[in-house]
Amino acid sequence: MLASFPDARTLLSTLAMHANAGSGAQARARKRGGGRLWSAHVTATSNALDLEDGVFKKSSARAIAESLLRSAERSRRRKGSSLRSAMSMLAFYINRAGRNLPAERLRILEKAKEELRALCRSAAG
Repeated sequence: MLASFPDARTLLSTLAMHANAGSGAQARARKRGGGRLWSAHVTATSNALDLEDGVFKKSSARAIAESLLRSAERSRRRKGSSLRSAMSMLAFYINRAGRNLPAERLRILEKAKEELRALCRSAAG
């Protein structure tokens, strides 16, 4: 899969294009053979956090929050705080799942955001 992104500059430009793109740019990306599954590529190869397998499939919001926070705290590549990195990855997953996310799963993931905040408050205080 990394063969389609020979260097970091190509990957970053592809991500930037998709982040700022409207439907016309998305159509052009598909014609070039990329674009459709870029978020899966980012999730699999992200330089931000090394996530546990199946973290977003856990049934407990608390378990999801704890796993994300553990991953963020272990990471030496993050730029911001552990909470910010964990929350960012959770928001990325929710946003990319979009309408395909069942209501119950969305409820659990939104609750995981609250749990993340609570975990960080308890660790700070």
